[in-house]
Amino acid sequence: MSKSPAPQKREKKHILVIRFSALGDVAMMVPVISVLTQTYPEVIVTILTRSFFEPLFSHIPNVRVYEADVKGVHSGVLGLAGLARELRDEEVDVVADLHDVIRSNILRSVFYFYGIPFKQIDKGRSEKKALTREENKEFKQLKSTHQRYADVFAGLGYPLDLSQYRPPKRRTLLPKVQELIGHDRQKWIGIAPFAQHESKMYPLDLMERVISELNAQGKTRLIFFGGGKRERDKLEKWQKQFENSISVVGKLSFAEELTLISNLDAMVSMDSGNAHLAAIYGIPVISLWGVTHPYTGFKAFNQPIENCILPDLEKYPKIPTSVYGNKIPAGYEEVMRSISPQKVLTRITEVVF
Repeated sequence: MSKSPAPQKREKKHILVIRFSALGDVAMMVPVISVLTQTYPEVIVTILTRSFFEPLFSHIPNVRVYEADVKGVHSGVLGLAGLARELRDEEVDVVADLHDVIRSNILRSVFYFYGIPFKQIDKGRSEKKALTREENKEFKQLKSTHQRYADVFAGLGYPLDLSQYRPPKRRTLLPKVQELIGHDRQKWIGIAPFAQHESKMYPLDLMERVISELNAQGKTRLIFFGGGKRERDKLEKWQKQFENSISVVGKLSFAEELTLISNLDAMVSMDSGNAHLAAIYGIPVISLWGVTHPYTGFKAFNQPIENCILPDLEKYPKIPTSVYGNKIPAGYEEVMRSISPQKVLTRITEVVF
């Protein structure tokens, strides 16, 4: 279990923040937590999440990660009750639940018994349902997830102005990263071509055309990001095919990947976690969208809407069909083919050169 020393008694207000997963959602917390500690330096923050995510917050003062072992010692109702007791003993003053799932609701019940104030995120479920339904769609920009996070802290007495966020400095490249990427400092473009649902993935044959053109220009170092065997095998194949490219899948730790991402000149990503990782450092993110849409509130932080490349919405008016890309109406399987490789290349060129 990853635990830092307990806070000094009553010297500072202690805020517990709950967000168990997933990578993109946890990464979206970073600008909000940064502004929180900047605005209220008298608070300390404990983030209840997976220990894997600890490197995301390592640069923020007064923040630590407390591991939620929800598949082990903290599993089930009794395990969560024990977790709440552990956290009570850490002298938590208030709780910000940025997840609102069954586990956090169980914790809420226990913290209520302990008399610890507890505020949950409003996910805007009814608004998102109206935005994603086929009939009588209410097509409008919804509140960003970042602002929904900030609203939770406001409800606890800590209002935040997210325009005050300042990205951290680029991290010093660790020796292993430098050895892998090399010393030739061309323009470094990260490419993360995968997503949880195929409906959010730019077809790989079209992405290959984008990569081929960038590679042929000889002005860039293309760095491929992904995870898992299938993605690793595909990216290794591209690495062999394109001389100015490198896949980092399975070669770096998460902390090492973050140092690399912070040094990119741009990230090309789907509506996925890598977009949010790059946005933490103010790296330009060119995001490609399928059956989801930035209006749902998941656009990478502080990225202009011009960097969000969308399908042909006149041809596919039901977009967004869902918040997470898990609902694909008949005839919508190939929506991303309405995005031409040239359109992607043009935007990359405008942003990078």
